[in-house]
Amino acid sequence: MKLLILGKNGQVGWELQRALQPLGNVLALDRYQDTKTQYCGDIANFDAIVQVLTQFRPNIVVNATAYTAVDKAETDLEQADLINHLAVKHLAEQCKTVNALLIHYSTDYVFDGLGQTAWQETDEKAPQNAYGHTKLAGEIALEQSQAKFINFRTSWVYGTHGNNFIKTMLKLAKSKDELNIIADQIGVPTGAALIADVTAQVIRYYLFNPHQHNDLHGHYHLAPQGETSWYDYAQLIFEQARQKGIELQIKRVEAIPTTAYPTPAKRPLNSRLNTQKLQQTFHIHLPEWQQGVEHAIAEMI
Repeated sequence: MKLLILGKNGQVGWELQRALQPLGNVLALDRYQDTKTQYCGDIANFDAIVQVLTQFRPNIVVNATAYTAVDKAETDLEQADLINHLAVKHLAEQCKTVNALLIHYSTDYVFDGLGQTAWQETDEKAPQNAYGHTKLAGEIALEQSQAKFINFRTSWVYGTHGNNFIKTMLKLAKSKDELNIIADQIGVPTGAALIADVTAQVIRYYLFNPHQHNDLHGHYHLAPQGETSWYDYAQLIFEQARQKGIELQIKRVEAIPTTAYPTPAKRPLNSRLNTQKLQQTFHIHLPEWQQGVEHAIAEMI
């Protein structure tokens, strides 16, 4: 079994290198040429992708690359579309050519972000910002490619590797007395480690159930149990840090509405994801979101 990970140094890619090792021969690449294999994993470099797929010939390709600078995408649309859409389209076409399963990651931003009901896979897509539009275009390209694919939509991703909300909050809480945190955006913090572990579990199930393959392809929502706001999420971070002996300067945390913190890209108020399809199809149990956050904070500290 050969597995190719693209985007090895991102939050999810970093954890995938750990989680997928027991499954077979893993080749993990980033956008630069690997000195050992001479392969390059830059998905925007179409020739490089053709080379690695035709020569390494992976059975499974896991694409953990993405353009994730949500606000920057509003003015850098060409680059965001290249990474999140056109490169995904090309990658899917190449996976079809070598008969490889493509595992991809998307986002709740493909929905309109309204209401209070957790999004189901089949709900109407209506992205509200440039980033969401490029991610949806990538999903459509997957569907049209006729490649074998499994696409996980996730939300509020964090990890011990790379930049994220937890690290930002800890840094600010050490230097500021007061913070204003948005309280009317609701979602589920999803750990990169959980995403990688679920990916590994799904691959195992896929490999051991070849007769189900056609039924297993498609979109799945991946997030822990529960829900929270950025405000309550931050409060848990501060509480956990103090319990572990970290001195914080922060004394007051104010809950504010989204309207009080304008950003170039419109943010969804509802990022809840219904994960029943994932749990039932692959017989997976998803933990409460607090467990992953507490574990990550302990590891960071």
